[in-house]
Amino acid sequence: MAERLEPSGFTTLKLTEFDDRLYVRLDRPEVKNAIDQLMVDELHAVCAYLEATQKILVLSGTPADPDTGTKGIFASGADIAQLRMRRRDDALAGINSGIFDRLAKLPMPVIAALDGFALGGGAELAYAADFRIGTPELRMGNPETGLGIMAAAGATWRLKELVGEPVAKEILLAGKVLTGEECLRVGLITELVEGKDLLEAASALADRIGKQDALAVRITKSVFHAPREAHPVIDTLAQGMLFESQAKFDRMQEFLDRKKKQ
Repeated sequence: MAERLEPSGFTTLKLTEFDDRLYVRLDRPEVKNAIDQLMVDELHAVCAYLEATQKILVLSGTPADPDTGTKGIFASGADIAQLRMRRRDDALAGINSGIFDRLAKLPMPVIAALDGFALGGGAELAYAADFRIGTPELRMGNPETGLGIMAAAGATWRLKELVGEPVAKEILLAGKVLTGEECLRVGLITELVEGKDLLEAASALADRIGKQDALAVRITKSVFHAPREAHPVIDTLAQGMLFESQAKFDRMQEFLDRKKKQ
């Protein structure tokens, strides 16, 4: 297992690590957590670590502060100042799409805890997660066409898979921004909680995942995202691997022992 990440080595992210999970908070509050090149680079470093250590990832943004009245925010999108200067070759490099795809393919599940703005690239980052939990203050959408570009970091295909074509087109082509309640209604998030309870809800979900067998979770996630034509062969091969794992024998024996005691 790789050595734990050193939080002081990050500028745009705040990290808190435990044995089975890593909390990563986007931390550029002065620009509403706009995703710039440095944040992308630091997210790549996080991914490299999680590819080796295979822990659950909980992504969040700046929390609300009731004392100061500051509202929470996940990410307002890509850094427009940087984005305006990018040209064709930058687009072809897939700067944001590359890191979001890498996050989506992490071995263990990714949970996005969403409060306030999750727009543009911030929304696409959230779409790449396996789970999304939000607050009533959440505002999620893709205003890219209003800026003369398109949502090119996963929204054009992930969003359709998540909420269906009609809603996806309203967001992508008409600039609709969904509230937290609307996100819940269309299935873009699975849980709606108050801002003060957001990380607790994300942690509770991580707890439930953590109670499962880690190898079974990793393989199930991989098989879930396999192309349709790979099934059912890949399912059978993956199950064959799991049938030989010690955890399978131990967990099934524990189940049988509990049944005997009832």
